Amino acid sequence: MLLLAPVDVLNELLLKFFSADTIKYFIWPLIQIGLVVTLVALWVAYATYLERKISAFIQARLGPMRVGPWGLLQPIADGLKLLTKEDFIPEKADRWIFFFAPYIAVASAFIVFSVIPFGPDWAVIADVNIGLLLVLAVSSVGVLALILAGWSSNSKYALLGGLRSSAQMVSYEIAMGMSLIPVLLLAGNVTLNDIIDQQANMHIWNVLTLTISFFIFTVAAFAETNRLPFDLPEAESELIAGYHTEYSAMKFSMFPISEYANMATSSALMATLFFGGWDIPFTKQDNTSGVGFLLCSCRSPFSW
Repeated sequence: MLLLAPVDVLNELLLKFFSADTIKYFIWPLIQIGLVVTLVALWVAYATYLERKISAFIQARLGPMRVGPWGLLQPIADGLKLLTKEDFIPEKADRWIFFFAPYIAVASAFIVFSVIPFGPDWAVIADVNIGLLLVLAVSSVGVLALILAGWSSNSKYALLGGLRSSAQMVSYEIAMGMSLIPVLLLAGNVTLNDIIDQQANMHIWNVLTLTISFFIFTVAAFAETNRLPFDLPEAESELIAGYHTEYSAMKFSMFPISEYANMATSSALMATLFFGGWDIPFTKQDNTSGVGFLLCSCRSPFSW
């Protein structure tokens, strides 16, 4: 209750300036979007740091150490460097497609979080009744970004990288979609909160009843996010850098940003579909179970 007392204070403050409908349908969604985007962006920044550190420890190295204590400010330094570098566009590239391809990749990764439930009731940006289908549809748009990036560069290396990347991602999109059919059959619904409710009512996670589906989903998620051993899209030893060969500065960084954001998306989906989401098993199924206890122990902002 004390943890979320500021939510009630914020509600009362906003009601002094805006109507309840304006807050419910405009102000509060903006706050939710800002919070989710900020948290995912921080994850993306420090996931790169963690990967570099863990890889360094495996190879008996220290990894980033010079910027801040233990190199903790290295992601910030990398971001500033990329923002200030020259943004180069090849002379014969299709400028508009070349420009928008990285933004499509980032947008497809971040939009998915709009339907991920972090708790019951108000702890989801858009609780749409086609949640899982929307996730699959939007995430598949990321494949289009890779194709457009490789083709618009007017470079044979980038084109080959885009083609092999899209072939890999489309192949595993099919496997991922097929692995979710048993989840949908068991829940009888494509709404993510209903899938969580189904696991809570059965008092067992889907990972225990649909283990094969979980395994296939996990492998497909590794391939979708270009994690080892599915890191063919970059293929530095074969294709220089793959589909983003001709990109530089911040546009180049948008592709790794979308990749790491997709890692967070896949993890959130995995938790939602196979590990009960925000609910904790063997607890009372209401707005006080699991993470819902932390998120909804105070008055919902929509209950004015």
